[in-house]
Order: sequence, then C-alpha cells, then structure tokens
Amino acid sequence: MKLSNKGRYAVRALFDIAFFNDGRPTQVKDIAERQSIPPRFLEQIFQDLKRAGIVGSKRGPQGGYSLTRRSVEIRLGDVIRALEGPIVLGDRDGSARRTGPANDTRRVAESVFRELSARVEACFDGMTIADMCTRAEEIGLRRPGTQRNVYVI
Repeated sequence: MKLSNKGRYAVRALFDIAFFNDGRPTQVKDIAERQSIPPRFLEQIFQDLKRAGIVGSKRGPQGGYSLTRRSVEIRLGDVIRALEGPIVLGDRDGSARRTGPANDTRRVAESVFRELSARVEACFDGMTIADMCTRAEEIGLRRPGTQRNVYVI
C-alpha cells in the first residue's frame, strides 16, 4: 500500500484548518500557502472531503472550508478511505477465493494480507486530527496568537 499525495495532502489540509484556525472556515489559498499544496489540487481534494461529510464550505470574504466535526472525531482512516477507498494490502478482486491446489498458497498469503490490512486500518483509525495538533504543539509549533512576547531592555 502506498499513500498517494492526495491522501497526504488531505491530512495536512485538515490539520491546517484544525491547528491554525480551530476548525473554522479557512481559505484554500491560505492552506495551500502554509502547506505547499497546489491550490487547484487542494480544491479537488476538498470536494471529495465535502462529499464524505468531513468538511463544509462557506462562500464570501469570511468563507472557506471548515471541519464539520470536532478534530478529535476525525480519524485519519476516515480521511484516507474518503479519498483512496478501502485500506487494503492484499487481493482486491477476490481471486484468492477460487478453489484448487494452485490457489492454496495464495489463500494463505491473502489471509495474512487481510489481517495486516485490518492492523494498518486500526493504526489510521487510532490517530485523529486532534492528535496531530497535540503532536505539533509537542514539537514546538505555535498556533497563531500564542506567540511569546520578547521584551528587550
């Protein structure tokens, strides 16, 4: 399994909205600039996220994209599935279910891949956008308005 740029950019964009604007409407140009994501590609990503009910949009000067749920309720697995489809490491077409001696080894391998897929999916579902915000604070990234004042005498 390889996570596409679309999935990676979606996670970064949602983190950006949550971290820099507390989930409130954020304009695409601001997210694109902070995250170095092409704005046109970001618009396409947001359309998919909107269809999945993860973001909403508001038009106008104070508009933009916002989270439809609290960041603690948005799992990375939800985001990846909305953009990439199911998190699957093994056989997508079900050919491992065919019978016969030639498929015995394939069925064993596919059962392992199904188990690994479930574990990978659980990892993605175990991390939320809020967890990313906490991680950002732990490494010293500052939210707007939380800058320390430096006084020089």
